[in-house]
Amino acid sequence: MISLINLCEDVVSLAKDVGKFILQEQQNFETKYIEHKGLNDLVSYVDKQAEERICLRLAQLLPEAGFITEENPENQIISNREYHWIVDPLDGTTNFIHKLPIFAISIALMKEKEIVLGVVYEINKDECFYAIKNGGAFCNNKVIEISGNKTLAASLVATGFPYHFFGKNIQYLQILNDLMQKTQGLRRLGSAAVDLAYVACGRFEAFFEFNLKPWDVAAGALLVQEAGGKVGKFDASEDFVFGKEILAAESNIFLEMQEVIAKYWI
Repeated sequence: MISLINLCEDVVSLAKDVGKFILQEQQNFETKYIEHKGLNDLVSYVDKQAEERICLRLAQLLPEAGFITEENPENQIISNREYHWIVDPLDGTTNFIHKLPIFAISIALMKEKEIVLGVVYEINKDECFYAIKNGGAFCNNKVIEISGNKTLAASLVATGFPYHFFGKNIQYLQILNDLMQKTQGLRRLGSAAVDLAYVACGRFEAFFEFNLKPWDVAAGALLVQEAGGKVGKFDASEDFVFGKEILAAESNIFLEMQEVIAKYWI
């Protein structure tokens, strides 16, 4: 019988250890280490080595689990195992490369098709957000909850800008234009995992983005759910982990956001 509580404590510990490695490497990081996986899709040895360190430790903690990870193509196909770790070793690589202090480690555990454990470690602020299914959400040992705001007009909304797929730019800009007039502001931090963690702890009222991968959202989505929020695709269907788009918010704001997005998103 797996103890998710004990497992979560171990994952928090390993995330902090790898976070120290990432910060240390950033001190001497040079642009010559940058690789391009695709248009504006950057990676470096730091991402790769961080992922190796994380996966090695996770394999020791739960040997029967498979992996879905960002930097190893062999780990991007779901196996027939009951458990899978979903890992982004450095969410916010572009920020890291440009020395902007917003990037995180994201680790989730999926049982069959359900996320049951999630950890997002924002390295620069040394804030570790974590949750297990039906166990609440926490940051650095303190309970966190979504914002108490109930209206879009009182909300600060986070999003992510397209960086390699621009086929829906017109619709996306229409949504942004609408939200600029209906909210207290829009923010783009450059890390979906951090955006979701900030929704969970009430710093943002909502987050939406499209063209995402499972490792971007799996851990953060559980944080939002366990903090009392609602998560789904733009049309509210539930396959947000693998569905490439996500909307996360307090339930009333979720409905308002969904109405705005639905006017333009086809």
